[in-house]
Amino acid sequence: MRSHKTTAVVVTYNSAGHVTSCLEAALRYCARVIVVDNASRDGTREEVRQLPAVQLIANAGNRGFAAAANLGFTLAGTEYVLLLNPDCILQGPVGALESACADLDAAVACGLLADPDGRPQAGFSVRRLPLASTLAFEVLGLNRALPANPVNKRYRCLDLDLSQRRLVEQPAGAFLLVRRDVWRALGGFDEEFYPLWFEDVDFARRLAARRARIVLEPSVRALHSGGHSLASLSPAKRQKYWYDNLLRYAAKHFSSIQFRIVCGAVAVGAAARMVTGIVTFGRNTPVAAFGKVAAKAMVRFLTGPSRRRTLPAAGEARPGMHPAEG
Repeated sequence: MRSHKTTAVVVTYNSAGHVTSCLEAALRYCARVIVVDNASRDGTREEVRQLPAVQLIANAGNRGFAAAANLGFTLAGTEYVLLLNPDCILQGPVGALESACADLDAAVACGLLADPDGRPQAGFSVRRLPLASTLAFEVLGLNRALPANPVNKRYRCLDLDLSQRRLVEQPAGAFLLVRRDVWRALGGFDEEFYPLWFEDVDFARRLAARRARIVLEPSVRALHSGGHSLASLSPAKRQKYWYDNLLRYAAKHFSSIQFRIVCGAVAVGAAARMVTGIVTFGRNTPVAAFGKVAAKAMVRFLTGPSRRRTLPAAGEARPGMHPAEG
């Protein structure tokens, strides 16, 4: 059944290999579908134009996920917006997500992400908001080395039964139904988290600060392949953006002491990866990237968090954004 209350917003960046299947499914179940493309170079826009019912917004440059999503929300015009990654394929109607928001007075509802073979993506679909200890365990590699440790189990919600509707803290931004009035009240996504990573975590954290509810409704599912846009980033860029945004999140939401704990862990973890990389692979670009991450983290450790943050007006146009195409 097609919902008249929900617009799907899909942010694309070199997504040609995935976007058609995503959009065809979204058109079956949503009132409108808007694609905001961040200057793809692989034929993504040509794929989107094959579906005339989809509205395409063509950005002149890569404005980042947060800015592109904000623009899509501004143009949606419906009560709900379904933020959907281009590598997600809806498996059914979204009415249960809308009902979850209405029944529980929730700000956000999320479905369950599943692998292409149908297995739920436990550990990714929903998580708890990260603590300083959580991020320290992440960057030190402890969660990867010892996935059953209590910090990791708590963070990735490995102790939760995801087959039941329940309140959650941090759903993945890949598959997220948001009340548009709530998005406006929060000022949208923080565009300083560029080009991606941690903007959805920050959004969930700001929702929690307002005591807004987030509901998991597992009866609504989407198949999710994951990580397709990362192929467009060099290993060095991936490390830079991920660590930069992790530190940005910690500076924004943690105390000075907690922030320094995270910075210290980043410095130690990145330095260890640098040394391991030199021994294993020689001096290559990713190794140099870890050295830069470690140095930056130490500087931030010494200087402390900067609290200066200015959210744009929700959906504010940015230089380089083109108007909607037909």
